[in-house]
Amino acid sequence: MKEVYSSLTMKTRRGFIDYSLDKRATLLALFRGVVDACDADPYLMRAAKYHGEKADRNCPVCKKDSLVEVRYTFGDQLGQYSGRIKNGAELAEMEKEFGEFAVYVVEVCRECSWNHLCSTYLLGDGRERKAPRRQRTLEDEDFASLK
Repeated sequence: MKEVYSSLTMKTRRGFIDYSLDKRATLLALFRGVVDACDADPYLMRAAKYHGEKADRNCPVCKKDSLVEVRYTFGDQLGQYSGRIKNGAELAEMEKEFGEFAVYVVEVCRECSWNHLCSTYLLGDGRERKAPRRQRTLEDEDFASLK
């Protein structure tokens, strides 16, 4: 059975910002026809398909049960790994390894392409560390052939 990691299990979570009011305003504007908020980027849709974790609620637009959450991590101490998508288990492990990094939780509907930033928060044990040493990746090899 897959173990569920909620934001409540994160021991070092701080600086939590909830974007519910902004989401509410966006939904009102969407239903009035003022904005088109169902315009998820193809990369975000692909990330939702392969890395999204099922949300415990339905999509606020199409009401279907295809809403997932994608968690992006950013921080100076993450080095070249900043901007990667992580699941709950990886975040629980990372909060012990790094001093501070930000987590951005985006909800995405795989049916109607609704997307919205749900929350942001900081994780980490608070100790200052250097970024990990840069390692060559397959992406580096691809770009080396272009030079």
